[in-house]
Amino acid sequence: MSLYVEARIDADLDELWARTQEPSQHQRWDLRFAEIDYLPQVPGEPQRFRYGTRVLPFLTIAGTGISAGEKRRADGTRTSALRFASPHPLSLLQEGSGYWRYVPAPDGGIRFLTGYDYRPRWGRFGALADRAAFRPLMGWATAWSFDRLRLWIERGITPERQLLHALAEVGVRVGCVVAAVVAAPMVAPAALALAFVLPPLPTTPAARRCLRNPPPRTRAPRVLTTLQER
Repeated sequence: MSLYVEARIDADLDELWARTQEPSQHQRWDLRFAEIDYLPQVPGEPQRFRYGTRVLPFLTIAGTGISAGEKRRADGTRTSALRFASPHPLSLLQEGSGYWRYVPAPDGGIRFLTGYDYRPRWGRFGALADRAAFRPLMGWATAWSFDRLRLWIERGITPERQLLHALAEVGVRVGCVVAAVVAAPMVAPAALALAFVLPPLPTTPAARRCLRNPPPRTRAPRVLTTLQER
């Protein structure tokens, strides 16, 4: 998988499963999705769903997918796999697949991790745009969202309030840089560097708190292979 994100969350496994598997809860914390809706399910078949990503206030790009989960495993872990695609001509993401894995840690808490990859459209231009901007942005948005989920579960701060915290903090940092440029241009570069380097407040989500490189011998779950064969 080209993209990997892992967060350590002090949570009950059933609670974490519900916050990530129920569409009404998932769309609240995941920055990548504005809408997630399950479609009517055929018994014995994977769950089909429809999603929407808001790229502009007036433009939502829609897509569809299928998902399947393993809620009971002998080692105590759980897994959810999915395939997704968007036929929208403005969507750089054409199709892809990925998984979520829930791994109870020996010293408590859950290792909540994801691995996923996708195929961009628009030919060579799409491949360049994906490598230069879209893929790093997707990785950052995934990690930021995972930390947002962690703060929701561990501290009880709603995703909506966390977004306000993040916007307010960005506003303060930008304001400090602008003030430095106006009042003391010589220290403006230092102010700009500090605005990027200083860690966010503990109540503000931060992608940097998540692991972004997979541990050695990390493999995709078998349920993903089964889903890709459908």
